[in-house]
Amino acid sequence: MICLNPKKKFGLLGMNHRNGWYTLLRNPRHLYPLVDDKLKTKQCLEAHQLPSPELYFSINHNFELKFLREIKFLKEFVIKPARGAEGRGILVLVGKVGTKWQKASGELLSMDDIEYHVSNILAGLYSLGGLDDQAFIEYRVRSHVAFRSVAFQGVPDIRVILYRGVPLMCMLRLPTKESDGKANLHQGAVGAGLNMLEGVTLGGVHHSLLIDRHPDTQVPIAGLKVPFWESILETAAKTYEVFEMGYIGIDFVIDQILGPLILELNARPGLSIQLANREGLLPRLKAIDAYGPGVEELSGERRLEISREMLHKVSYLKGEVKA
Repeated sequence: MICLNPKKKFGLLGMNHRNGWYTLLRNPRHLYPLVDDKLKTKQCLEAHQLPSPELYFSINHNFELKFLREIKFLKEFVIKPARGAEGRGILVLVGKVGTKWQKASGELLSMDDIEYHVSNILAGLYSLGGLDDQAFIEYRVRSHVAFRSVAFQGVPDIRVILYRGVPLMCMLRLPTKESDGKANLHQGAVGAGLNMLEGVTLGGVHHSLLIDRHPDTQVPIAGLKVPFWESILETAAKTYEVFEMGYIGIDFVIDQILGPLILELNARPGLSIQLANREGLLPRLKAIDAYGPGVEELSGERRLEISREMLHKVSYLKGEVKA
């Protein structure tokens, strides 16, 4: 039998469907600035005592570039544009050699190089719509040892899709040489699906191609246990209570000292997570909607229970578990 609509067969969520039925209906427009502006996101997370990398300071205007001289006291840090997209404009400095700072690739940057980079951020080179932007400097996360064999010179992150406050689907994103140590799929990172009941990786996806091994380390992607798994899901559920967006991506990193930290939020999370998980989002979305209205008003503990119930239900419908 020929299937004329493979998206329907596999339950894949397309971009138009995502925009029209989920982000548009579930994410109030007046809340977008809190998510689209990473500096505002960070300030909001700190105000509600949700874990995130420490903010050192921000640069809002060109005349404030002189304040960058304060970084001479820092050996390692990260510079980010407040309104950047797809990982562009993020500069990760991992150490200091003399008067210069070193990237994970080994490239050395002078103070002038860094000032030039921040000037480009302020000019909107990396921002959504090319608008004037802000730059901020924050704590550099050190990757947890559990990821040492499957991450190339960078810090993996965990993307959690939250729907109506319920964890829906997750993936682990692994840096590669191509992505310059950044866990961003658009720049060449690997996405690994996650068994949400156990926090264990499945197969991977790289540039929309299904893979089984990391392209740089050649280590198998499947079978890796993500540390602090239950804590990550619990924090994701709590985050909904602060931002109140019904369809959102939350990105976590795991620091070797501080544990899970929220890196940023995304009001339009990408759809490659379906390829990484070898499964479409639609069956899970429909399973949560089957609980009817009021899911968002339930406690975080109950929403986590619904997530587990949804996963069991979808697995049963796929024939993976017995009744």
